[in-house]
Amino acid sequence: MGKIVTGEQFREIKQRFKGKKTGLCHGVFDLVHPGHLAHFKEAKSVCDILVVSLTAAKYVRKGPDRPYFDDEMRLEFLESIECIDFVMLSNDFTPDDVIECVRPDFYFKGEEYSVSENDVTGMIDKEVGLVRGYGGDVYYTTGETFSSTKLINKGLCALPEKVLDFSDRFIRHYSIESVKTYSDRAKNLKVLVIGDVIIDRYTYCAVQGLMSKDMGYSVRFQEEEEFLGGSVAIARQLAAFSDHVTLCSVIDTQQDLYDRFRQELGGLMTLELVRSPAYSTIVKHRYLEKDKKRDDLRKIFAINNIPESVRMENQTEQGFQNKIRELIGGFDVVFLCDYGHGLISEETIKIIQDQAAFLVLNCQTNSTNYGMNLITKYTKADLFTLDQKELKLAYPYCDMDEKEALARLGEHLGCSGWLTRGSSGAYALEGQKIMECPAFVLKVIDTIGAGDAFFSIAGLFSAAGASVELGMFMGNIAGALACNIVGNKRSIEKPDILKYASTLLNV
Repeated sequence: MGKIVTGEQFREIKQRFKGKKTGLCHGVFDLVHPGHLAHFKEAKSVCDILVVSLTAAKYVRKGPDRPYFDDEMRLEFLESIECIDFVMLSNDFTPDDVIECVRPDFYFKGEEYSVSENDVTGMIDKEVGLVRGYGGDVYYTTGETFSSTKLINKGLCALPEKVLDFSDRFIRHYSIESVKTYSDRAKNLKVLVIGDVIIDRYTYCAVQGLMSKDMGYSVRFQEEEEFLGGSVAIARQLAAFSDHVTLCSVIDTQQDLYDRFRQELGGLMTLELVRSPAYSTIVKHRYLEKDKKRDDLRKIFAINNIPESVRMENQTEQGFQNKIRELIGGFDVVFLCDYGHGLISEETIKIIQDQAAFLVLNCQTNSTNYGMNLITKYTKADLFTLDQKELKLAYPYCDMDEKEALARLGEHLGCSGWLTRGSSGAYALEGQKIMECPAFVLKVIDTIGAGDAFFSIAGLFSAAGASVELGMFMGNIAGALACNIVGNKRSIEKPDILKYASTLLNV
């Protein structure tokens, strides 16, 4: 048997080492450098049996396309290092599975981890607690510190040239410490989310061709899944950073839908839902085909249940408005998600604009409201986001470029904001200054939810006091990660966003 072992194999082997001290080092070890070698040698000098574990690729939180080297390559490289006795793969975001298996006498970490606040994931204390629970303790090695991430970013050109150039400039003004500062502040913000609840239903098909006697597609059904989208997805994303999120919306009276809300969201946020038999919860049903060679999805067509007349009946609307009046004064920041499906009327807009302590606005264009849900119907906000199509509809002038239109919108609303530009990245407007950020990923699975992720994280960081430029950076990270999630299947976890920020700031 070689050095590379499974947990089960190590449990059997460990019986031979009774009376000997076992040590454990854990990390990604994407690019082993002299700092790692010194770390391993010092660890081996303290223990009899040295185990080194690494995080499996699918659990690495350093952004898309990381780790640079796959599991097999990283395992084999560690196996070749003389002072290491055994190498294991951890199949989780944290090494709990390996710690439980090895139960080390010493858990080795670099000296930089001796201050737990330096760990952006916030998990080091939990790991140390688990080790101590099994009778071991943490040992901090000394020696010069290098960064695999920095070496990969620079030496192996793992970041696109535009992203690398942006990061080089960005780190002159911002650091991961400043990101963590605003992340910590966001945790205590009281956040109210107002907007449409949307059920996203995905039906996956295999396109067989055109119908023999018609022009429609003939497809073979494969599978179907359903997600809570719209304002729910935004509230869930905000709840990854804030402990005080409340969702206010209108849904129908179906008990199974209400039960699903309580089951999926009850532990994450407070639900303030008006239930009405006269209101139909919006369902957007998309038929898609998975690309056979890549991971991305091709949308074939879509069906929705949005009525032609989207005006809510009076009793439901008044109940919703009364709910907003009752709640809004108790929140630090309000996220208004106007999808243009009839939930947000002129009177509702007036209530929110007049009473919100801090308003983050998103007003969307889609196929059912094209040209009828312009952001210029609002007269004030504290921050806004929109995309290129929405900006062009608001300012449809051939002789006006995006930057000029964005500045015009900022003047109209009296605030700063962001323009998301797809594969071209994003613009941030602050006063008369417009700043640019490139797209952090170009490979995508599904863009549904990327704009909402940007809106959530950019808005929350800036509401916590971060500059609009830093908000753009964090929003772009969230959007990039969301592009590699199918629909609104899940929100992006806080450690994923912070670790990716750490990667981009380490150049």
